[in-house]
Amino acid sequence: MLDRYFLRELAQTVAATAIVLLAIMAGTSFAHVLQQVANGSFPASVMFQVLGLNMLDGLTTLLPLSAFLGVLNGLGRMYRESEMHVLASSGMGASGLLRPVAILSVGIAILVGTVSLWLGPWAARTSDQLVSEANRSVIAAGLDAGRFTPLPGKGGVILVDELSRDGSTLGNTFIATERVGKDNVTHIKLVTGKHGQLYQETDGNGRFLALHDGWQYDVPLGADNWRKMKYERNDASLDNIQSDQDAEDPAHSLTTMQLLRTDNPDTRAEFAWRTIAPAMTLVLLALALPMSRQSPREPRFGRMLLAVLSFYFYYLLLALCRGQIIKGHWHHSAPMWMVTFIVFGLAVWMFRSQYAERKPRKAGA
Repeated sequence: MLDRYFLRELAQTVAATAIVLLAIMAGTSFAHVLQQVANGSFPASVMFQVLGLNMLDGLTTLLPLSAFLGVLNGLGRMYRESEMHVLASSGMGASGLLRPVAILSVGIAILVGTVSLWLGPWAARTSDQLVSEANRSVIAAGLDAGRFTPLPGKGGVILVDELSRDGSTLGNTFIATERVGKDNVTHIKLVTGKHGQLYQETDGNGRFLALHDGWQYDVPLGADNWRKMKYERNDASLDNIQSDQDAEDPAHSLTTMQLLRTDNPDTRAEFAWRTIAPAMTLVLLALALPMSRQSPREPRFGRMLLAVLSFYFYYLLLALCRGQIIKGHWHHSAPMWMVTFIVFGLAVWMFRSQYAERKPRKAGA
């Protein structure tokens, strides 16, 4: 009965904490995705799919933090409301608290391991595939039949009268762009075509419209030397795809088996990070046990601030170790596990110190 009570209360607190952190993460991710769309990293048509997949990938870090803060907050409430003191006076020892927390820790660690080893990389690969497929589509390039669409960075617009359902071909097309020539005269370039299609460069960075059977006009403003040319095919550039350099990590999209078969600093660092995530969850929940103990009059958020600082210090140490592996200075993940064992040992020592029997003080003479 006592184990079920602890499990129910702690699971509810962890779930509530995860929802709050997920909402914060959604806002931050949404802003980042909007910036990527504005930069041309991918079209707006797949924005929400990419957002959802990015949030799923981010659960590797969010779940351990949610479990840590949730257990800390749940046990802290029991201490402040004197529930833990009443249970201790009724004969509940340290084992009565360890069992439910251990069960919860193992369950969350398995979930984190599933996300870090499988779901996270799958979400990253799926996101890359969505962006790649969308960038090959005329519709995804921002075009819509019967509507003038600005050309980012080109100072012009494009208009098509019809598009195929898959966005692979388009009907009558009109493009108007503006440029300043070598004579410092502004030129208006008008291009028309009866039909066309979108294609990309071999490296996937540029998008172009191949127009067929049309006319091209070069109109210098304030001059009468207009030029008119008929063509069979004319390639017009659309907005270039700007890669997000900060988000590029080819190793992160690989499956765990592919990481094992590839031996380079990036794959070694990625595999170490994926395998350390479940252990990080166990260590953080072990650390939450001694940190949650407080007196009824103690400030409510004092331990929470200390917990957040402890989490980020531990996370920073792991990130520094990962950086050394990526740079090739270290060829294994032993330092990451050493940091993890040190933090776990600190948590065990703190917990045992709290529940250690204290010698009675001798009365003064």
